[in-house]
Amino acid sequence: MAENPQRSGHARPLSPHLTIWRWQVTMLSSIMHRATGMALSGGAIVLAWWLVSVSNGSEGYDSFMVYAAMPLGLLVLFGFTWSFAFHFCNGIRHLAWDLGYGFNKHTASKTGFLVFALSFLIAIAAFALVWTGNAGYLQ
Repeated sequence: MAENPQRSGHARPLSPHLTIWRWQVTMLSSIMHRATGMALSGGAIVLAWWLVSVSNGSEGYDSFMVYAAMPLGLLVLFGFTWSFAFHFCNGIRHLAWDLGYGFNKHTASKTGFLVFALSFLIAIAAFALVWTGNAGYLQ
């Protein structure tokens, strides 16, 4: 019968984990892709809340806007916007990988930085359009 390594005092080897690996942009973009996917699921609840509020007329919409206009509400909305932009840009990057492009270590790092930069620019631009009234919402 095989001896149990836990009982014999022999430690089993551990798999590499986040405290062992040196952080790289490709690793961070992979983790953030998963995190933004989960954030988009949570953001869908906020989106549903907004749609129900809008369907209830101006009183319903005003009740939603009380929370959305607060600093925490704006932070949540910006996070949702950035999550969408990041997940979209990184999804395009993954499609390129599916076609066999961008696997070079240097290229993967550059596109990882590009995804982060573009996603922040897209989120800031979307917020700027709405904030300044140029998106047609504040008329």
